[in-house]
Amino acid sequence: MNILSFESTCDETAVAVVADGRRVLSDVIASQAEMHALYGGVVPELASRKHVEVIAALTEQALREAGCGRDDIDAVAVAYAPGLIGAVLVGLSFAKSVAFAWGKPLIPVHHIRAHIAANYLAFPELEPPFVALAISGGNTLIADVRDYTDLRILGSTRDDAAGECFDKAARVLGLPYPGGKPMDELARQSQGGVYSLPRAHVDGAELDMSFSGLKTAVVNLAHRAEQSGQPLDRAALARDFTNAVSGELVPRAMRALALTGHKALCAAGGVAANSVIRANLEVACKEAGCKLYLPPLRLCGDNGAMIGAQGYYEFRAGRRAGMDLNAYATRALDA
Repeated sequence: MNILSFESTCDETAVAVVADGRRVLSDVIASQAEMHALYGGVVPELASRKHVEVIAALTEQALREAGCGRDDIDAVAVAYAPGLIGAVLVGLSFAKSVAFAWGKPLIPVHHIRAHIAANYLAFPELEPPFVALAISGGNTLIADVRDYTDLRILGSTRDDAAGECFDKAARVLGLPYPGGKPMDELARQSQGGVYSLPRAHVDGAELDMSFSGLKTAVVNLAHRAEQSGQPLDRAALARDFTNAVSGELVPRAMRALALTGHKALCAAGGVAANSVIRANLEVACKEAGCKLYLPPLRLCGDNGAMIGAQGYYEFRAGRRAGMDLNAYATRALDA
């Protein structure tokens, strides 16, 4: 089954063709990072306009690279939530038009479910149940993946997403946007242990997280150093910040494994590309005797292939959408 899939929830326009939810026939992405770097973050209106400019040409390229025409496509999948509402609407509207014009089923796909499903593309042997740690610029949560379309949230951030904090910390350290990769490179230059940063605990919800205090602490440290003329060890602060984020994520993911009894953990989302977090997950899973699945870096960020992967299983579960399908800025993973 060949699925033409669309992703436009933030600042990447992505179109892919995926066979049977596991094999990528094509996956083309137009990144807007360079444009938004001028503003230090994503400008929603500009992101939406750029999606409009490139999505038709990307679709033609994805079909051409996959060697597919209209008759070779069995369904159309699209990310309908969560994300920047204007950006989501562009991909959704285009996908609707293709599905309607070609007479193909339309499959609605939750963006975070798709990030988790990126692991199916990298690891053909992977099957539920398992625990998923989804960490991106807009979302941070731990999910019990009972089946391909049966997911339950075990814990989530109460405020900021981990990726958002990386971008904010990178900005105050004078690093370019997006901040994930520059922060990773800077953190690897130090062993840290210089700065004391807060760790959050949510009473009554041991798997929930909070990153706003950590973000504020980094901003205050940088501003105080600038205002007082004191030296700031940027590499050490980047490392201590990364260790603090990892310290929030990894123990909770391991606790989720213990609570569910699952023997496999999958990481997903852009922050899953961070080398420190990946290394800490590897150590923790080895000690616990659990299998760890870390998607390759190319599948950590937003891409169209992950939409096709999850779309296949949504289709098998009988999920279809009509032309009245709407876009949503927020949407629960298990809705």
